[in-house]
Amino acid sequence: MENLFRLVDQDQDFFQPKWTLVNGPIIVGAGPSGLAAAACLKEQGVPSVVLERADCIASLWQKRTYDRLKLHLPKQFCQLPKLPFPEDYPEYPTKRQFIQYLESYAKHFDINPKFNECVQSARYDETSGFWKVKTVVTTSGSNKTEFEYICRWLIVATGENAESVMPDIEGLSEFGGEVIHACNYKSGEKFKGKKVLVVGCGNSGMEVSLDLCNHDASPSMVVRSSVHVLPREILGKSTFELAVSMMKWLPLWLVDKLMLILAWLVLGNTEKYGLKRPSTGPLELKNTKGKTPVLDIGALEKIRSGHIHVVPGIKRFSGGQVELVNGEKLDIDSVVLATGYRSNVPSWLQEGEFFAENGYPKAAFPHGWKGKAGLYAAGFTRRGLSGATSDAMRIAQDIGNAWKEENKQLKKRTIARHRRCISLSQF
Repeated sequence: MENLFRLVDQDQDFFQPKWTLVNGPIIVGAGPSGLAAAACLKEQGVPSVVLERADCIASLWQKRTYDRLKLHLPKQFCQLPKLPFPEDYPEYPTKRQFIQYLESYAKHFDINPKFNECVQSARYDETSGFWKVKTVVTTSGSNKTEFEYICRWLIVATGENAESVMPDIEGLSEFGGEVIHACNYKSGEKFKGKKVLVVGCGNSGMEVSLDLCNHDASPSMVVRSSVHVLPREILGKSTFELAVSMMKWLPLWLVDKLMLILAWLVLGNTEKYGLKRPSTGPLELKNTKGKTPVLDIGALEKIRSGHIHVVPGIKRFSGGQVELVNGEKLDIDSVVLATGYRSNVPSWLQEGEFFAENGYPKAAFPHGWKGKAGLYAAGFTRRGLSGATSDAMRIAQDIGNAWKEENKQLKKRTIARHRRCISLSQF
């Protein structure tokens, strides 16, 4: 507590009306990672405050995903700690089902984030030993209020997909047609009969291209670099689940070899369709670079049939056209940028030891969940929801231990003071 008084003394703005001392950690982000951390902390008896810049939980899922989206992995690998998916959910829950699960999760653990509260900065005050988290709260209309939180622990749970990546491509501003990022794509219905260029060949690029086909559009998908395409299932079993099972007994390089052999048996040679495989295996590439393999749910068949046209990298755009690196020119009506997302941590966290410039923890998995001075990261493992769950449980255990120890010391000091008061009152 004496450290808190030092913080008050040195900060002239401390006694402004909009500040509060938080009894427990601050969690920045109310997506799956933030919810999981809050739930695990509650199980440890530790209260927390969850800050969310949007007006709902899991805003990426609710506002920046396409309608046809389903979980790419079986539900048992995607559920959050302490509460499984409902038994009647399918193996691959839909977007709507997953959102309903997250909402019921928040309700079950009585997690009530502070919405419309965007963190502007967070820095550790070494003198006091507290974190200072400054936010801007958007209230009714366009009214905004600055606020400040003081806390012992800070959990960064804004995730790997906080901001969409908008590539700088020559001539794109002069194209003239509609250009949207995949985060704003909902359905191919409005693109019926149009020629659409999909920039990117990850899971989003593949699924957007497939959805466009299903709505009678004509998509061309830009494949600039190599990509691993795996079947979502092999002989009725999840490819991911199969890989996890093999990893228990076999080295990673051998599992990669076996996965590629199985993929070739199921999908054939994808390179003849313009989908060249990387020299590094899919699991090793995921572990080292965070690049997720594509789990095919039908796009490859559309590529084989010619309904999805695979094209090389882009050289430049011009009015109603795109010129490719091979000199080919395509007439197109619209562009969907399936160019991915990035972390936004460097824009607000004033810290350079734990997080790197790219917004990820510097330490590799499984060591990237804990920094110094009460700083933690949840959901930056490049291992999806299972990684977020692992982070949340470790963080809650660590903070829970510190919380219990501090409360134990506080009780001892309280008892000691009480005894001194009794002794003094006898004289």
